Amino acid sequence: MTTSAHDSAATFTVTDADVYLGNGVWRHGAVHVADGVISAFSPDPADLPADCRIIDAAGGSLLPGFQDAHVHPPHGGVGMLGVDLTPVHDVDAYLKLIGAWATAHPEAEVIVGSGWYGDLFEGGMPTAGVLDRVASVGSRPVIIDGHDGHGVWVNSAALAAAGIDASTPEPTDGRIVRDASGTPTGTLLDGAMELVAALAPAQSEETMADALLAAQERLHSVGITAWADAMVGATETQGDPFDTYLDLFDRGLLTARVSLGLWWQRSEGLEQIGLFRARRDLVAGFGAPDRLRATTVKIMQDGMVENLTGAMVDPYVGSCGCGGAGASVGPSFNAPVRLNEAAAALDAADFDLHFHGCGDRAVRECLDAVEYLRTGGGTAPGGTRTVDRRHQIAHVDVVHPDDMARFAELDVTANLQMLWARRDTEMLERKLPQLGAEREAWQFPFGGLHRAGARLAAGSDWPVSDPNPLWAIHTGMQRTAPQVDVHAVGAEAHSVPLERQHALDFTTALDAYLTGSAYVDRLDGVADRIAPGMAADLVILDQPLRYVPDVSTVGVVETFVEGRSVWSR
Repeated sequence: MTTSAHDSAATFTVTDADVYLGNGVWRHGAVHVADGVISAFSPDPADLPADCRIIDAAGGSLLPGFQDAHVHPPHGGVGMLGVDLTPVHDVDAYLKLIGAWATAHPEAEVIVGSGWYGDLFEGGMPTAGVLDRVASVGSRPVIIDGHDGHGVWVNSAALAAAGIDASTPEPTDGRIVRDASGTPTGTLLDGAMELVAALAPAQSEETMADALLAAQERLHSVGITAWADAMVGATETQGDPFDTYLDLFDRGLLTARVSLGLWWQRSEGLEQIGLFRARRDLVAGFGAPDRLRATTVKIMQDGMVENLTGAMVDPYVGSCGCGGAGASVGPSFNAPVRLNEAAAALDAADFDLHFHGCGDRAVRECLDAVEYLRTGGGTAPGGTRTVDRRHQIAHVDVVHPDDMARFAELDVTANLQMLWARRDTEMLERKLPQLGAEREAWQFPFGGLHRAGARLAAGSDWPVSDPNPLWAIHTGMQRTAPQVDVHAVGAEAHSVPLERQHALDFTTALDAYLTGSAYVDRLDGVADRIAPGMAADLVILDQPLRYVPDVSTVGVVETFVEGRSVWSR
């Protein structure tokens, strides 16, 4: 890539680019940006202004910036700053990283980190005894979040410090993994993570700011220009990042466009809507809704299938060795009646709803809640129903065939994490055995949802999985893992598609990261395509994306938001 002198950082012309104009239309040519806004496309660069910075794309693709519709930047950033296990996929390597960090930080009273994968442990659940082998830890508690955000791995010192033993009762929205005698083994799932939350050091404003800035750079590096944070509030795994977002925005350091998913505390009730209104109004006061908004509420309806906390219509058929087995159907984190009431009240208060639904019963309960509010339940004190609601369900790991058409019927967007749809060890050993043969065919039914008319958005759920949209698009199309993904372990991960009938075509998978995500985050008509008048949120790729045999091998050259470079290789 070559660059010439330029008059303004936000005014330039990109030449020799394979340009994606949107709606499946590609053209080779040049794009001119003036003061951060796309002004023109032409097949001939001579038709466009030349008295500005000239960027030669060298035949690579020019796309609208990718938009991640479900991600956790504070969590991902904190992981990058602490004991980060994500670069490796091996138990001994985990222990070396933890030991090295403990040695380098003797002042840390509690050691925290993130990124373990369950497929490396018998039954999918790590034990305290393994962590106890790290000599440099000494008597300090260790708390390591799983990559999926639904479990923590703790050592014996952490169990003792939190007072967790055989007599500790089970939480209603989680599980303490135990051995045959009832003794906790060292893994705490979902709501049980709260039992050790008080041990972790409080996250300061400085730490949260550093985490968000590290995460922002990581996301920009893979071409992401906008994201939806799906966990803005205090949770069992992170502090509340709301004030940090506002501070970074006010200081001009938040270069991405961000939609804040305000966190629904399932232990509370409708009274928290007042806080959401106040936060929405505070953000609106900045007067930049296309850069920062807080008009969405995130509701967790279940956990995840791998550890049997995903809510299923029919019982699990196997046992993952984690203290539960076939009789379980998994918990609904919100009773359906309460979920309906909350959805109706939030809808009436003009909030968009962002549900977490992994199991087929959780997905159904979220659809039922939207149906309830759309058929008369959506009138609540203090608000009036509006028609422009943009509700969505994220993850949709398992969708019952009876519910496939309901997404389109109820105008509910399916928010996909495409990178998960592959036959790696995690899938083959921890997930499919719990479902059985019939429900295996309902796994990540992206293609089925598309054929049923559902609108598709896309997100990474990073740090649950890698944030690279091109990796995800590869898997969405092929239903196999990218060759370069260190966590794609197993003989079938790269070669045997997971339910090939649910693969997406190239344009549909790509548009999920562009127009689909822009719709749910209310950036449609702002920065979702390359056309005159659109914001110059752009990404230049090092290859022509539509022609390469493996899109996961394509890299980002430069990322722009409103015409200003926010990351460059």
